[in-house]
Amino acid sequence: MENTSTRKERVKAIIYTIIAAALLSTGGILLKFIDMHPMAIAGSRGIIATAIVWMYLKKPNFTFSKAQVIGGICYALMVTGFILANKLTTAANAVVLQFTAPIWVAILGVWILKEKIRFYDGISIVVVSIGMVLFFLEDMGGGTLAGNIVAILSGIALAGSTIGMRLQKDGSPVETTLLGHIITVFLGLPFIFQANFTLQNIIGILLLGVFQLGISYILYALAIKHLKALESMLIMFLEPILNPIWVAIFYGEKPSLYSLIGGIIILITLAIRSVLASRDGEVEEEAL
Repeated sequence: MENTSTRKERVKAIIYTIIAAALLSTGGILLKFIDMHPMAIAGSRGIIATAIVWMYLKKPNFTFSKAQVIGGICYALMVTGFILANKLTTAANAVVLQFTAPIWVAILGVWILKEKIRFYDGISIVVVSIGMVLFFLEDMGGGTLAGNIVAILSGIALAGSTIGMRLQKDGSPVETTLLGHIITVFLGLPFIFQANFTLQNIIGILLLGVFQLGISYILYALAIKHLKALESMLIMFLEPILNPIWVAIFYGEKPSLYSLIGGIIILITLAIRSVLASRDGEVEEEAL
């Protein structure tokens, strides 16, 4: 069973992940305010996020280990891929397809991290996936094949970045996100020079870079040191649930009955899974 110190670290990690999910969920509402090429948005946001993470680290330790480099590349592909997917397919398709990530994390976690999949992990993936489909049922469909493929690849990249950070649990995985931000900046640089930086676009980029991406992934990288990769991914399902809540608050759009049912299913599943994991004593020293 978990000792007091480890239990406190785990609880703090869960809280960090929830806050990270809440901050990331503001992306949908903030992107509505920005009228720029998606790669220009990704690159500009990356510049701000790079500054935030660098200030946090002060003296980043780039080891350029395989885990750090691959994690950073996957991170960059994930954040740029999601923005591109939102432009190429429907927002609902992009979210649902990207959040196939827990499936990839479960597969890679067993193979690379040697993490055990408990029976409730498998059940959680299935039930949460059903809840996700219900949540976006009325908005799914349409889009383009290219956009859907990009969304799936973004989900695989999200899994890759999570695995990369978990491999550095004894080091500082925050550097992985910083490396990812830097790569994203270089990918978006040609488009940044052609972008139209109106005051509205600048404000949107600043909010995205500081809160939605910079601070959120600092918290996520810190939390991943004390949570299983799959557990952190399941908690991150709170992000797509919170996304339409911001839309409802700022735009007055009411969620459908299916959305409410799907959201409730996801929240209850995550709560039950968390209790079972806690009782099972899934701590860093034992499970990882």
